[in-house]
Parts: sequence; structure tokens; C-alpha cells
Amino acid sequence: MRTQKDVEAYLLRMGRPHTEASDGTFVVRVEGGSVALKVEPPLVLTRVEVGPVPRAGREALFEHLLGLNATALVHAAYAIEDGKIVLAAALELENLDYNELDALIAELDLALAQQLPKIRELAPEGK
Repeated sequence: MRTQKDVEAYLLRMGRPHTEASDGTFVVRVEGGSVALKVEPPLVLTRVEVGPVPRAGREALFEHLLGLNATALVHAAYAIEDGKIVLAAALELENLDYNELDALIAELDLALAQQLPKIRELAPEGK
């Protein structure tokens, strides 16, 4: 069974800058921002806060996010939580390996770099 120490060792091996925010939670820096990664047995949870859900134009935003979930993401998905757009994923800790975690973080990194500009266009802050 993998542990928090295995996850941290994988992050070090990847060369991903990170800090330990609290027991079992790491903040991993990626191109588009920061990913919260929490080891919560039996899962490893990742979460990125993208921004607030706008009051206007929500239908176009939601359609865009659902389209990205269906066509552009493998491990992660966009969701709405407490009035905020989040990009989240979960992996099983028990059999987690380096390549799986690396692929997930790379997917989050790429999604933020490629998809964030359009999402922010559809969901400008304060609107």
C-alpha cells in the first residue's frame, strides 16, 4: 500500500516544486497556478480552484466545461463547488505509481495552460 511518503517521493522525483501545507496535503506548483494534492486514504485527491462562477452567461460556460470534460480530459474533470469552478481528480492510493501521478499532474498543468484563457473569457471575475 502506498503512503503519503510515496507520494512525496514521486513529487521529488518529478522535480515538481511543492510545499507541504498540512499533514497529507501538498501544494504543487504548475504553469497555470497551484494544485492542491491531498493524500486521503484510500485516495489521492487533486483540486485546482479556477475562479468564480459568473452570474451571467452561465449556460455557455457550463456547456464549454462539459465539452472539455468529454473531449479534453482523461483523469480530471471540471466541477462547480461553493460558487467556484474547480478542476479536480482522484486516484486510488493503494496501487498508485509514479507514472500515474505524473500523468495526472501533467494533465492538470496542460489543462490550465490551454483551457484557462477561454474559461476566464466565459467567466470573467466579478460578472
